[in-house]
Amino acid sequence: MRLEGKLFKANRMIAQAEVLSEGVEETFVKELEILLIRLCKRMEIPIPLWLSKNTHEFAAFHQTIFFAEQYTETVVFDRFQIRLL
Repeated sequence: MRLEGKLFKANRMIAQAEVLSEGVEETFVKELEILLIRLCKRMEIPIPLWLSKNTHEFAAFHQTIFFAEQYTETVVFDRFQIRLL
C-alpha cells in the first residue's frame, strides 16, 4: 500500500511526501492508520482528527482532505490531502 500526502496553503501546494507499507499483514484500516501516522511524521505535522466525512470520502474516492480545524495544534497550512496510490 502506498499513501501520498500534500499540504496546501492559499491553494498552492507547499509540501508533498509518500510512504509505503512495509508488507506487514494488517487489516486495511490498521495499515492506513500506520501509514497516516508515518506520513505525518515525515511531513513534520501533527496527526489530524479523522472524522466520519473522511471515512466517506476515502471509501468513495480513495482520498480525503483534512482542514486546519481538524488539528488540536496550530498548523501553518490550510489543508492536508491524502490519497491512496
